[in-house]
Amino acid sequence: MNIKGSTNIVGLIGHPVEHSFSPPMHNAAFKKLGMDYAYVAFDVEPKNISQAIEGAQALNIKGFNVTIPHKIEVMQYLDGLDEVAALIGAVNTIDFKDLKGYNTDGIGAIRAIEEVTKVKNKNVIVAGAGGASRAISFYLAKFGVDSLIILNRNVEKAKNLAGDVSASNLIDDVKADSISEIGNYLKDADILVDTTPLGMHPHIDDEPIAKAEDMHDDLVVFDAVYNPNETVLLKEAIKAGAKPIYGIKMLLYQGAESFRIWTGQDAPISVMENALNEYLGR
Repeated sequence: MNIKGSTNIVGLIGHPVEHSFSPPMHNAAFKKLGMDYAYVAFDVEPKNISQAIEGAQALNIKGFNVTIPHKIEVMQYLDGLDEVAALIGAVNTIDFKDLKGYNTDGIGAIRAIEEVTKVKNKNVIVAGAGGASRAISFYLAKFGVDSLIILNRNVEKAKNLAGDVSASNLIDDVKADSISEIGNYLKDADILVDTTPLGMHPHIDDEPIAKAEDMHDDLVVFDAVYNPNETVLLKEAIKAGAKPIYGIKMLLYQGAESFRIWTGQDAPISVMENALNEYLGR
């Protein structure tokens, strides 16, 4: 990478950041397109978040990705929020042109799923009720799914999220239930989205949230966990003849969307995907 006096800096703020896959992915994209940009990870402690945003403006940094633990806290230092980021109540991308916050996690999941099937008019189950589930649920609603069922161990959390999605008026049919009831819902589902950390390395032998016998072969199964690539849930999906979608695709597409927000250009998807796979040792 040739860093010059004219190089535009974008980056990541989080704590910790040393294991981030974003620098290799974005820098490969900039190199491929011959763009005078560099992507750097900044480890920012929570107490320093306001100075980080102010400092970035002073240093003419063009954009940030935002990761744990800053996604909510950072919003108070921005001038504006994208409509869906405001509904989600969390930001993972900042564009310093207008100091505006976006959330590309949800759109990353939608684009991953839409490699296989359109989400419009589909019946979708989302497992989990944390940050990723929230981002994905609002985007599913925005993209016109027919019904949304949010399942979680803590049903109260699922009900709260379902209430928020329902209140957005983006969708009429939103329900919440216990994840133990998943078998009853899968027969009528078109898409299953798993945002729980079950099966994430090193817990690769966790009990999956659903078994092959609960699934049908028209089901599309997306697991947000990307390490390992083939989670316990996706192994069951393959056994059932259902269509698996790998978590790495969400990483890829949320990164591509951030890239577009900062540069106004479409990201070179295959180059970014190769860089991700290389970084993850695949």
